[in-house]
Amino acid sequence: MTYVVTEACIKCKYTDCVEVCPVDCFYEGENMLVIHPDECIDCGVCEPECPADAIKPDTEPGLEKWLSLNNEYAKSWPNITQKKDAPADAKDFDGMDGKFEKYFSPNPGAGD
Repeated sequence: MTYVVTEACIKCKYTDCVEVCPVDCFYEGENMLVIHPDECIDCGVCEPECPADAIKPDTEPGLEKWLSLNNEYAKSWPNITQKKDAPADAKDFDGMDGKFEKYFSPNPGAGD
């Protein structure tokens, strides 16, 4: 088992999760974070920290797409280990459906 970041993170990109991760397995895209599944130690401390409820265990049904996406982008996006301010409009996107098709960006973020 590993944890994955899902669609709920897109355009919200709260970074509360990276602050508590003991192995620094989060990677930053332009408008979301991902978890490197080979680095995640399945401790689960990040899951309750996410205000958008975007982090899920990969054992939940229907998350295969997100496990694949997390794995793919964790290899090319920069590592992030420190909390940053959320985007100014994060609350506008929190809870919105269909964000992947409308807003997902494959571009990397700044990292630390």
